[in-house]
Amino acid sequence: MNNKIYIIAILFLSLGFFACDDELDNLQPFTEGDPSTFFNTPETFQIGVDGAYRQLWLYYSSPGSGLQGIPDIISDNVIQAQTGRKSNDDYHDFRYVPSTLGAIPLYYSEAYEAINGANLVIGQIGNLDGDDAQGNIHGQALAIRAWAHFDLARIFGQIPTQSSGANGSFGITYLKVEDGDTGGDPFAQQPGRETVASNYEEIIGDLELASTLIGDDNGEGRLNKNGVNALLSRVYLYNGAYQKAIDAANKVTTALATATELPDVYTDVNNAGVIVELSINTTSESRGNNVGVLYSQSSGSNTTSEYVLDFDFFNSISTDDARRDVLQFVGSNQGNDYNAIKKFLGESGQVNGRVDVKVLRAAEVLLNKAEAQFELTQESNALTTLNELRALRYTSFVAGTETGQALEDAIQFERRVELACEGHRFFDIKRRGESIMRNSSAGDIIDGTGTPPESPTLAAGNFRFQFPIPIDEINANPTVAGQQNPGY
Repeated sequence: MNNKIYIIAILFLSLGFFACDDELDNLQPFTEGDPSTFFNTPETFQIGVDGAYRQLWLYYSSPGSGLQGIPDIISDNVIQAQTGRKSNDDYHDFRYVPSTLGAIPLYYSEAYEAINGANLVIGQIGNLDGDDAQGNIHGQALAIRAWAHFDLARIFGQIPTQSSGANGSFGITYLKVEDGDTGGDPFAQQPGRETVASNYEEIIGDLELASTLIGDDNGEGRLNKNGVNALLSRVYLYNGAYQKAIDAANKVTTALATATELPDVYTDVNNAGVIVELSINTTSESRGNNVGVLYSQSSGSNTTSEYVLDFDFFNSISTDDARRDVLQFVGSNQGNDYNAIKKFLGESGQVNGRVDVKVLRAAEVLLNKAEAQFELTQESNALTTLNELRALRYTSFVAGTETGQALEDAIQFERRVELACEGHRFFDIKRRGESIMRNSSAGDIIDGTGTPPESPTLAAGNFRFQFPIPIDEINANPTVAGQQNPGY
């Protein structure tokens, strides 16, 4: 990281990650030169912002270790299929260390490169003084900077609600420039890690300012006002600022996907209920990351599943729940049937795993709100909010009447089902200070036979809920070398 983070010529490679009508293929990326002279029109500033979006897309959609899937692979939503390639088994079995390849170095480097790209834009934003586009460009860059730092903080540090000591523990280094900063390597001084509390204060500060600047519609694959408020609802929930989570959720106007619309969301036929996504370019093989390959490789009638749905989890989903068929299909390999994962299998008619990443949907915002209401002992409001989602998911819906622990359990169950295989489960368990509990006797085959998980439990408080700082950063930065996460 230290030896590559701030070279002007590194970031803006190609911008072919927008789907269909929203492609920006005719824009040329910023590849070299002086940012103070390059950034001189709204169009060149947007090129810079789009380069930062691309870095987010790279670590969310990597076919080997994308953030869309690893948090489910680590958690209790899936189990490794023994007829697959055994990919990511170090993560699934909790064996990751600072030198483990895949997710650990990918998230760290690409998130900081997204931050670097956003900071290049922010540092020159004064060049647009008086231009109507200035606020929207500035807002996008601030939100990207906050988004990438938030991902780093929740991956490599504790989450504020995780434990009583979380806020005072090590978070990550927050790289921040202001308008007029001319550059230089922010890692040259070998900065140390800040506290979790400091990280969240800065993340929220960037997002709150972004929410006042960003536009209402920036096209597919880009943030807008709804996206920033949705991100705020998530960050506030993680931070334990429950009333603010509710307030942010109430500002989001995106409607929920109906049961009819939901299947087509995951084949990119529609974007119903999608607020924030990272879009692919489907016209070029070289530009499409196959995000679904984390779960399976399929061709024709054969499915080689890497991970399949946990037997207990899948069978806890009611047969009148529309999400059951959205989530699962019967995949066959080497004479075995599996609860194969349908989400991210491919676009309509495809099984190549190449689809847009659904980063944040209206359903999550509603669930953020319901959980925050429950935490504030607003049980009646929480139940009403939860029933709003359930009414669109169950064909024989009857309004729930839960209270107390039963209501809390219902909120968490609906969250688990709604967001399964979208990169949430590990973080939800972590931020609530809970344990990962897998069935030690149920196997990977569709009827629960087969091979059970090698590592069925990760107890609450275990050091592996925080990923280790990658070995390259430890070797490059003596300050961080003395601040490695405990246990590694």
